[in-house]
Amino acid sequence: MKVLLVNGSPHKNGCTNRALEEVAKTFDAENIDTEIFWIGAKVSGCMACFKCIETGKCALNDVVNEFRQKAYTADGFVFGSPTHYGGMSGNLVGFMDRLFFSEFQGNANKAFYLKPAAAVVAARRAGSTGVFEQLLKYFTVQEMPVISTRYWNNVFGMDAAEVEQDEEGLYNMRVLARNMAYFLKCKDAAEKSGVKLPKFETPKFTNFVRRENGSR
Repeated sequence: MKVLLVNGSPHKNGCTNRALEEVAKTFDAENIDTEIFWIGAKVSGCMACFKCIETGKCALNDVVNEFRQKAYTADGFVFGSPTHYGGMSGNLVGFMDRLFFSEFQGNANKAFYLKPAAAVVAARRAGSTGVFEQLLKYFTVQEMPVISTRYWNNVFGMDAAEVEQDEEGLYNMRVLARNMAYFLKCKDAAEKSGVKLPKFETPKFTNFVRRENGSR
């Protein structure tokens, strides 16, 4: 089993990465493979071109499609973000919008379907709960079970060294990893015993405003 951990910070080795390292270390102790994937500092936003409906991938062929290929073979995900003005980092917003929207358009490979996900947030002082809620909304669109910890999944600090002093935050990262490891092992046992995934029903879309010509 393998879990992909996404570092959505513009800084490769900052607070967000330190939180993800604590999660990864605990996964390793649970005999679950991990990879921390840094998305980089510059990721363009979604253009709403809808080309992904035709191709099953984003028209901007960059780090988003690179990650998608890895996602098909992963068993779980942890997405991490710093707190910028009470919201996710701009590069991670672009990454998540394009990744989840293009995958939502009916890609048969099901990169995220019923795979567990968790959000991890780093903040200097405040605003982290808004980021936490923002990330969770992506997971529920893809029918991903959300894994929790004993508190909200936050760490606090101005840099990685300060995060080291947040004993409760790092504790929550370890609990989060153990909880996801348990879920993954239960899911694996269920599949081996013959428990099948839920029956898939084709999504139904209903616009609130109806137009006679059916145009967007």
